[in-house]
Amino acid sequence: MSADEVSVRIDSWIWAVRLIKTRSAAGAACRAGHVKVNGATAKPAQHVKPGDDVRVRIEGRERVVQVVRPIAKRVGAPVAETCYVDHSPPPPPREERPAAGAQRDRGAGRPTKRERRDLDRLKDGYRPYF
Repeated sequence: MSADEVSVRIDSWIWAVRLIKTRSAAGAACRAGHVKVNGATAKPAQHVKPGDDVRVRIEGRERVVQVVRPIAKRVGAPVAETCYVDHSPPPPPREERPAAGAQRDRGAGRPTKRERRDLDRLKDGYRPYF
């Protein structure tokens, strides 16, 4: 590696460019196998350099980015966007429907014992009243 070619740890880089919220979560994602560099599963201490392809699986969505500039310190969002080229597919459309039975009218007060049991049954599956 030449002197002008800089590399940083993958866990530090995905945190610094704001792909993952915390540095510890970035390390955990690497250890869980949710981060790949150039097609290979990455350990937290693996180094990335300009031109590397990084795939990060976050909350059921895969982000595909190419490293433009490796940085180790967290920066603001506008600066972070200049450090990578995003090749991610567009996010799936959000479903806008409330969960059945989970919404109560505003001002309706606390749920009654019967309503609470009904909510528990919806969340946990069927349970008899006794």
